[in-house]
Amino acid sequence: MSSIEVHILASGSDGNCSVICTEDTMIMLDAGISGRRIANLMGRVGLDPHDLDAILLTHEHSDHVSGAGIMSRKYKVPICCNRSTLACSNIGAVHDTILFQTGSRFEIGCLSVDPLPISHNAADPNSFYVHYEDKNVLLATDLGKVGAEVFAALREADMAIIEANHDVQMLINGPYPPRLKSDIRSDRGHLSNVDCAHALWATHSEKRKVFLAHLSKNNNTPLLARRTVSRTLGCKEDRIDCMMCPDDLRSIII
Repeated sequence: MSSIEVHILASGSDGNCSVICTEDTMIMLDAGISGRRIANLMGRVGLDPHDLDAILLTHEHSDHVSGAGIMSRKYKVPICCNRSTLACSNIGAVHDTILFQTGSRFEIGCLSVDPLPISHNAADPNSFYVHYEDKNVLLATDLGKVGAEVFAALREADMAIIEANHDVQMLINGPYPPRLKSDIRSDRGHLSNVDCAHALWATHSEKRKVFLAHLSKNNNTPLLARRTVSRTLGCKEDRIDCMMCPDDLRSIII
């Protein structure tokens, strides 16, 4: 039985970038930090950017695409996204493009990818549900609510990288203006710790590894996120992983 590696290079308000690879295929999910930093972080986990087969983009916001253009040009990697995301991304010239339709499965090397629709304030945002043989990895961030497609994927995923963006009380009592607070809490905003916990509880799976992603540096802490989710799931906090430190990395083999 073959394995799949998941490397979370950056996750949070300042940028998001992950790499999924097998023996034959390597894809990047979002590139929301500088190209130089991406290359450095890949080197730290033993990966070569020249081996990338595609850079997949969930949506056009800068914390998901800021390094995509330079990575594509420098390492001759195609950008893979839907037409609306490409039009709105402002990433400059790219080596090549692979366009998909949200909701329609496509293949990159030996990986199958389902781009699932999500609810977020972007042109045509999606999550990614990646399949390799009998392994399934879900990346679902920047979603104001958990829709039916992501909910179904959560039930089957061997690993779920899911948003736990904010603690509601920290957000309410924090310095953001009322309009921004309302946008974040809306159905087109970001998933709270509590909402994330409820989604994981409702799709309970003993086999699933959970990584809490896209934590807000102003409205959350790793301790709060882990505690909220673990208490809801009735498990120990060390079973739930997350990170916020810019120089932190996570590598998981499934």
